[in-house]
Amino acid sequence: MTTWAGRTAAEISAAVREKRVTPREVVAEHLARIERLDGRVGAFRAVRAEAALAEADEVAARGDFTELPLAGVPVAVKDNLAVRGESRRIGSAATPDTPAAQDHVTVARLRAAGAVVVGLTNVPELCVFGTTDGVLGIARNPWDPTRSAGGSSGGSAAAVAAGMVPIALGNDGMGSLRIPAANCGLVTIKPGQGVVPTGEGDGTWFGLSENGPLATTVEDARLMLSVLAGTEPGTAAAPGVLRVAVSLRSPLAGVTISRPYAAAARDAAGLLMRAGHQVRRADPPYPLSLATTSLAHWTAGTAAEARPLDPRLLTRRTRVHARLGRPFLRTVSSGAGREQLRRRLEPFFAEHDVLLTPALARRSPKAGPWHERGWLSNVLANTNYSPLTPAWNLTGWPALSVPCGTLPSGVPGAVQLVGRPGTESQLLDLAGQLEERNPWQRTAPMD
Repeated sequence: MTTWAGRTAAEISAAVREKRVTPREVVAEHLARIERLDGRVGAFRAVRAEAALAEADEVAARGDFTELPLAGVPVAVKDNLAVRGESRRIGSAATPDTPAAQDHVTVARLRAAGAVVVGLTNVPELCVFGTTDGVLGIARNPWDPTRSAGGSSGGSAAAVAAGMVPIALGNDGMGSLRIPAANCGLVTIKPGQGVVPTGEGDGTWFGLSENGPLATTVEDARLMLSVLAGTEPGTAAAPGVLRVAVSLRSPLAGVTISRPYAAAARDAAGLLMRAGHQVRRADPPYPLSLATTSLAHWTAGTAAEARPLDPRLLTRRTRVHARLGRPFLRTVSSGAGREQLRRRLEPFFAEHDVLLTPALARRSPKAGPWHERGWLSNVLANTNYSPLTPAWNLTGWPALSVPCGTLPSGVPGAVQLVGRPGTESQLLDLAGQLEERNPWQRTAPMD
């Protein structure tokens, strides 16, 4: 008997289109895996078992399989994006438990492509922090359940890494796709501004947050991104000879990069050099003000999202974060700080095509109720392990995380690739070269 849980989205959709398997069979097998494993992982806030099977039957009845790039593919959705008929809790007791009237545009596009939404995944409250824990659940790294899956798309990343779904939808406002992907050994890309719709009325942190895919292969990330962007699925291509800058420096003063993550970046640099690219060490001219600019946008985004909610129902760390952000609301909304950062970094990207960095500074914190701890301990934990992602939300440029090697703890390592606006396909091609030369185990050994 063929097993479909653990297969890629591309493999599943091809099998469904060729009628080697039905959407119901695929979805049922993934639902069974969720039931068996999620008690140890905590990826899902809500599982749509009956609804997902019914939707699988609807896909089977459509009869247009050849036009469905994700025919019968189970997908998980981050619980800050609306799914028709389901509540959107955003990890909080302060949000209403009322069903959404319609799908978020990205969810609608996934369904139109033949995907089946099997559940909504856990997030930290209002998607603020880099560990996924709160009153609605704690998401653990399937490679090491003693560690957090990361955040804020931690539940989505954990679901994919555990083989409970082949792909998942998340978003990234300060690293919220790249951080959990790096922790959990996945491929993700935060697209540049305007590539994937953000939707009306959703918290986008003043344009910092972008929706994107979580996948186990570059091919699946490319496929899902094309669906989300509303473009034709692209194909892998040789990116040509690129000028790659390698930086092992933290953008935030006082934060260091641990040896294992620096080693992963060096290994990736060697692979790209052997692939024919021009690779050299070079650090972007990060301004000393980057830390304060990041903090202002991070807290102001939370202040805007918390404004309509009952503060008595928010956790203390969220209340403090929102309160600190209120004075920044006006200055952040002007966009002046982001434009200044772009102007400072543009000459670097005129000289280099791609920036390669470690994806993280160190492995994620221990899994646990970080939402019960103080604001400062959360901010320090987040900043010390994930200083390398926020700059590229501020610029609005595409950035990708891809597995590279294994850390001493046995979990996957990861590197980040950053490019100019419009280079999403080029970054995926480069990640594909890394995958070809240094393939990784796609899912954690949980069975």
